[in-house]
Amino acid sequence: MSWIFAAVALATTGLVVLGFLGVRVLLAARELGREVDRTRRRLEPAHTLFRGQAGTIRVPKG
Repeated sequence: MSWIFAAVALATTGLVVLGFLGVRVLLAARELGREVDRTRRRLEPAHTLFRGQAGTIRVPKG
C-alpha cells in the first residue's frame, strides 16, 4: 500500500512541476508578444516612409 502512496505523491509532484513550468512559458510568451508589438509600432513610421519613397522599378524595354 505504501507503494501506491509513493506513486501518487510522485505523480502529484510531477504535475506540480509541469504546471509551474507551463505558467512560466505562458508568461514568457505574453512578454514576447508585447515586445513584438512594441517593435512593430517602432518600425511602422520607417515602413511607411520607405513605402512612400519606393516605387515600381521601370526598366526601358527594347
